[in-house]
Amino acid sequence: MTKVLVIDDEAQIRRFLRAGFELHGFTVIEAENAAVGLKTATMSALDLIILDLNLPDLEGSEVLERIRSWSNIPIIVLSIHADEHEKVRLLRLGADDYVVKPFGISELLARCDAALRRQLRSTNRDPVVKAGPLAIDLVSRAVTLNGKRVQLTRKEYALLHGLAAHVGLVVTHQQLIKEIWGGHASNIQYLRILVRKLRQKIERNATRPELIVSESGVGYRLNQGETGAVPGGRGVPSNNHYA
Repeated sequence: MTKVLVIDDEAQIRRFLRAGFELHGFTVIEAENAAVGLKTATMSALDLIILDLNLPDLEGSEVLERIRSWSNIPIIVLSIHADEHEKVRLLRLGADDYVVKPFGISELLARCDAALRRQLRSTNRDPVVKAGPLAIDLVSRAVTLNGKRVQLTRKEYALLHGLAAHVGLVVTHQQLIKEIWGGHASNIQYLRILVRKLRQKIERNATRPELIVSESGVGYRLNQGETGAVPGGRGVPSNNHYA
């Protein structure tokens, strides 16, 4: 069944949405604030997010930006404001649609169906991201190295997911920190320690990383090219060490 995350601090709205979505065959997960919503979005395999803009702990637009930094999941925002400039701003930030309160459940469901159809048409690529011998299934969250399953902690997977979502591109330190800790941790040393632990699990030689490479002073990149991470392979050594 289609799984939808509802991020709204009003219990009455969440109950209303749950009833409407479940009546039409959706599975509903509720989040009463931004912190819970971001954590759920990171840890759960979702098909759709309904996001209220007026949250008690963080602006909904900031939640939208954070999720968009690593995911293309359809997001429909809810707001009490019908201002055209606000709608344009949110659509440019990555919202798939904008619904003004109060609204009817039939209208919202129709907009959800349209967003899901667009997502289905645009998602033609394999959900499995490959980097040499490493494979990351962004749907099932399974990670394999040379065909063998790799057991990762939640934070290790969040780090790898953030890199895999932008495979071949540099992801900044701050972007990764936001994704992994929700912006609560600002000490880059935490990120370096986590990168070191992940490298120890997936690199042939963690002191000469070939999969997760450092861009000095900027961030990290998941190397999509062929590497020598297969045990016994020759490969091309990397000059990027711990950063």
